[in-house]
Amino acid sequence: MINHAFRDEWFSNPQKNILAGLTTSFALVPECIAFALVAQLNPLMGLYGAAIICALTAIFGGRPGMISGAAGSMAVVIVALVARHGVQYLLATVVLGGILMAAFGLLRLGKLIRMVPHPVMLGFVNGLAIVIAMAQLEHFREKTPHGEAWLQGTPLLIMGGLVLLTMAIVYLLPRLTKAVPPALVAILGVGLLGYAFQLPTRTLGDLAQIAGGLPAFHVPTVPLDMTTLRIIFPYAALMAMVGLLETLLTFNLTDDITETRGQPNRECIALGGANIVSGLFGGMGGCAMIGQTMINLSSGGRSRLSGLTSGVMILLFILFLSPLIAHIPLAALVGVMFVVAQETFAWGSLRVLGKVPKQDALVIVAVTIITVFTDLAVAVMCGVVIAALSFAWQHALDMRADVDDGEPGVRTYRPHGTLFFASSAHFQELFAPATDPARVVVDCRHLHLADHSAIAAMESLVQRYDKAGKHLQVLHLSRRSEALLQRAGVDVGA
Repeated sequence: MINHAFRDEWFSNPQKNILAGLTTSFALVPECIAFALVAQLNPLMGLYGAAIICALTAIFGGRPGMISGAAGSMAVVIVALVARHGVQYLLATVVLGGILMAAFGLLRLGKLIRMVPHPVMLGFVNGLAIVIAMAQLEHFREKTPHGEAWLQGTPLLIMGGLVLLTMAIVYLLPRLTKAVPPALVAILGVGLLGYAFQLPTRTLGDLAQIAGGLPAFHVPTVPLDMTTLRIIFPYAALMAMVGLLETLLTFNLTDDITETRGQPNRECIALGGANIVSGLFGGMGGCAMIGQTMINLSSGGRSRLSGLTSGVMILLFILFLSPLIAHIPLAALVGVMFVVAQETFAWGSLRVLGKVPKQDALVIVAVTIITVFTDLAVAVMCGVVIAALSFAWQHALDMRADVDDGEPGVRTYRPHGTLFFASSAHFQELFAPATDPARVVVDCRHLHLADHSAIAAMESLVQRYDKAGKHLQVLHLSRRSEALLQRAGVDVGA
């Protein structure tokens, strides 16, 4: 008897998931070809990487419904490596990057994604939505004897018309029927229209020749020594960091959309294993792809079957179907990606900018802008740093103390808040050893000691009262705070 969870992961609504996977595979092809060309590689390397990574993460990963493949963020990382050292060093880097990704998951570090604040997530999706839309503008350019120029005249009208037609189908078809993914109908419909009328517009076949055979197992031919490791390790580490970051952020977004919870560590391990296999079979490295994931989810893809279908279809395109998909107009795929960008953008974040705290609004805007103009890793790191500093500043301002002079000759301070690096200076200002009576009590039942700065602040406070010739007594420390001070050898007279 099939386990209930296994059935849900694989066989819930198989028809819809297969169609969603087919739709997503069409959107994967031009992206992976473009990313391979960015990295100065044979386009087949991008398609092999997409097929392998998409299929394996679908089978073994921790997030059904999420689509992974040869991603642009990974391609940018390895451009310099390919230019300086060649393809074999790239493949070795992909394998090593996969090992690092898998190690991250095996060490159960996937939960670190919980440290990413919600405003950073909003900035992440907004930035990537803009990047997805901007990337489609390149298809409105054509090569000329003098370089590249924007389309004009009839080619622009045909391209723009087909894009608008595609978007109209995607938006309007669900009002008539939800039996098939609207993006699939749009791609195939516009493809048949272009072929039937022989419209002079660019097609998938104009990007690159994608016909080929099965990927062959091949151990990268690089010297297995420390020199090679010194060359590839920095690229592999950066590739792993960027890939894991984009994957885990897309993982969180998929969790929110599907209202289910995946297994982040399992996803990291599967992604690492998929990259290792891709490198050994001549493919690019990859990670989760938010645009294709959104296409899959909006088309009804929720099970592992949708991701597996996408991976298998890409391989079938390479082996048998390249003459057919070569006729699909790029305009159809551009239209679908414009819709994806519109649906990915968190429009609600614009409405709340004036309602949320200023520091959160700053994080949303900053991460969005940095994602567009630099890259995802830098944007998220900046967002986390801004959010962390803001959090520390707010907690530092919360430090206060009640003063009680009810007992003759004794002043009692009752500090409230968290004592840590940002609040230690303000904590010291709450006390006045020069004017306090001979006996002072610090009631710490509402005070939490967090770090080494807290230890130093308490030690400094004791020394200040000793220097003033007054007796300081600290009461009601929590067990954790007391243990913290004892380990540091600080005697506060508790």
